[in-house]
Amino acid sequence: MNTLALGSPKATERCFRPMPVVYLSLGSNVGDRMENLRDACRKLNQKEIRIRKASSVYETEPVGFLEQAWFLNCAVEAETSLDPLALLREIKEIEKNLGRQRELPKGPRTLDIDILLYDDLLLTSREITLPHPEMTSRRFVLEPLAEIAPDLVAPGTAKTIREALAELKDPSEVRKIEGSLLDD
Repeated sequence: MNTLALGSPKATERCFRPMPVVYLSLGSNVGDRMENLRDACRKLNQKEIRIRKASSVYETEPVGFLEQAWFLNCAVEAETSLDPLALLREIKEIEKNLGRQRELPKGPRTLDIDILLYDDLLLTSREITLPHPEMTSRRFVLEPLAEIAPDLVAPGTAKTIREALAELKDPSEVRKIEGSLLDD
């Protein structure tokens, strides 16, 4: 049996190690878009995920597949005890439980949750790539993220989120429409 003496350096390190900080992007363009985002935040907080900050909600023009309704998007900062793949599995389960159907790539959806950043982790696997590979090319991601973490530097880059947003060439429209989902 492996035990640690209370007060030992290893026990202290294990007990007080901060949980990883993650940044997520949430979006919806089917049904009650605002309620879908609120439900997603509630469900995330019921898992091993604690939302610490949430951006305002933005109405955003579709990107990629344009023949669909506009989205509502926001970004959240959270702590989690889950590793990246377990977090991805929980997110996919939340999407499924809230009615997400994957019928058309970049098509309409009740809910889409992307893991943008997981601490300062650089990871490429068959299941997940961190940081999110399209994060810095999407206005609908950077606008909300810059609101809650403007000075954050994404791993593998030398730019803050604010700088990436200022240099962004994406012309799609993004409009702030409401305060943080955590203000309720």
